[in-house]
Amino acid sequence: MTTLLVIAKEPRPGRVKTRLTPPFTPGQAATLAEASLADTLDVVARTPARRRVLVLEGTPGPWLPPGFEVVRQCPGGLDERLASAFAGCDGPALLIGMDTPQVTPELLTVDFTDCDAYFGPAEDGGFWALGLAEPDPSRLRGVPMSTPGTGAAQRARLTGLRVRELPPLRDVDTASDAELVARAAPHGRFAAELARLTGVPR
Repeated sequence: MTTLLVIAKEPRPGRVKTRLTPPFTPGQAATLAEASLADTLDVVARTPARRRVLVLEGTPGPWLPPGFEVVRQCPGGLDERLASAFAGCDGPALLIGMDTPQVTPELLTVDFTDCDAYFGPAEDGGFWALGLAEPDPSRLRGVPMSTPGTGAAQRARLTGLRVRELPPLRDVDTASDAELVARAAPHGRFAAELARLTGVPR
């Protein structure tokens, strides 16, 4: 079975989702980040997996469900931290972030039979999921992160592998992203928290 990795930051004001400010305050942005993370972890908890690992910058909180190993993120850029997350796996692994609370167990239930990698592009030009049948940190090190070309650069690192594409998803980066993601997953904590903060039912 597959190891499921979630890379995340502790949802602390001023440290997460800073592009939501404005219109939201740093505290409200952190609340939305916590809801997004909680939704994501809940989905991972309901997905069949060999291991479930939270690769965390910060300290776990009450939003962490049982059944997860917690690994501290290594120092360095995001490419190094993602590479290190894969380096801690000894078999097939799928990594996602905390920014796609609309993800489902069906999307995360991957089969590496006749397949070397999975790639899930994000609508902002990045990627929301990366799976490797044989975790190789060199496939990530040196990829420029947080740019409009990140997804293309990471996809190019998979050249020569048999790759299955996952559907594109939208990351929650801006307030408009938050609205669209809440509509895509109207029954989650994220949508409920956004409705509470804006006074607009989803």
